[in-house]
Amino acid sequence: MKFKLDENFGTRTQRLFQTAGHDVSTVEQERLSGCPDRKLYDVCVRERRYLVTLDMDFSDVTRFDPSAASGIVVVRLPHNPTLAVIEELVRNFLRALADEALEGRLWIVEPGRIRIHQNEDKSEET
Repeated sequence: MKFKLDENFGTRTQRLFQTAGHDVSTVEQERLSGCPDRKLYDVCVRERRYLVTLDMDFSDVTRFDPSAASGIVVVRLPHNPTLAVIEELVRNFLRALADEALEGRLWIVEPGRIRIHQNEDKSEET
């Protein structure tokens, strides 16, 4: 799968995706740091990459339709997270990919659960 990691993820997170066998590019590598959310979304749509971000703005499906994009993954962090917590949330997401399709969906990954919003206004929890 092809992913784009938003600027709030570092090289350790990038390696987690690569180790799992995914094609990963980053906002930083493409010099998109600080760009408007709409531009980042449009780039992901054009490149057919799944966006992985900490930015909760991307959970607004009226602004960023996951069905028009490959898919969107929002990692929702607890207050004052450690690097270990972030990495564990990413690992949980990567494990869940084995059982669930990402295509055209919004995934919200948070401690203890993953919420998956589907096109037909249905939601699931894993």
